[in-house]
Amino acid sequence: MRYMTEIIGIRFSPAGKIYYFSPQGHSLRIGDKVIVETSRGVELGTVSIQNRNIPDEEIQEPLKPILRLAEEKDFEQLKRNKEKEREAFTVANEEIARHGLDMKLIRVEYTFDGSKILFYFTADGRVDFRELVKSLAGIFRTRIELRQIGVRDEAKHLGALGICGRFLCCSSYLNDFQPVSIKMAKEQGLSLNPTKISGVCGRLMCCLQYEQEAYEAALKEVPRVGTTVSTDDGTGVVTETNVLKRTMKVRIEKPEGTTFGQYTVDEVTVLRGGKGQKAEDSSKSDTQTEAQKPEKQTQSDENNNDKSAKQKKTSEI
Repeated sequence: MRYMTEIIGIRFSPAGKIYYFSPQGHSLRIGDKVIVETSRGVELGTVSIQNRNIPDEEIQEPLKPILRLAEEKDFEQLKRNKEKEREAFTVANEEIARHGLDMKLIRVEYTFDGSKILFYFTADGRVDFRELVKSLAGIFRTRIELRQIGVRDEAKHLGALGICGRFLCCSSYLNDFQPVSIKMAKEQGLSLNPTKISGVCGRLMCCLQYEQEAYEAALKEVPRVGTTVSTDDGTGVVTETNVLKRTMKVRIEKPEGTTFGQYTVDEVTVLRGGKGQKAEDSSKSDTQTEAQKPEKQTQSDENNNDKSAKQKKTSEI
């Protein structure tokens, strides 16, 4: 039997993660401002998911409660905190310069109740900021926390326009960063020039992930470049493919000369070992072959590990 729990999803920044809270009898709408209890104190958040029942296994117990709807005094408090954050940013930068630390301050955040100030910064390596924390605590007379973030988080916090002309996905609506690899750019037939596939943060663009699933499905049907195929015009070699259109250009050698033709996946048969094979079946066998390779590699690694273990044991004897 599946047990369900009622939750409400709350965000604390426009493109931040959604956290689940216990409604405590409140029935709220998306966009409502609420005061909630969090692990770092009382905070003001925005309802992103209305009252909903979800399975218990999707919840990290215990759920913190929603205390009440936000009032006018809460918005005034939030405004005062924003003003304090600007002042704290200036002071912190002066202290960083005075201590000679190689770090870049990105953002300052006050908790809603003012019990703690968080300073977000970037740096090339580890930074010993213990003396800086002492100085800031002496100035602000409250708890101080410094958090080192990466360049992708920096872009998310600051916001900017991407090469597409739109606001960055990470600062607009992405809740979290998904892994992106150069393999995705290769499979999508994109230029591997870093300036073409990198975002303002200098890392691979997050949008490479958006269509990857569609490309992976299409690649299973389209033969790779260099594959020998049989067509109605004769046997040839695939020289170019259009994955999304499921078409390919095939070079066919004839006595009268070389010709090129455009074909769809359904119009060719992949030749392998003298036997005909449809393009879809060929892609499946390619996938199976690649899937088997890591197992052989692992097995070889295990044999090497066994040999090294025996050698080590012999040397100990």
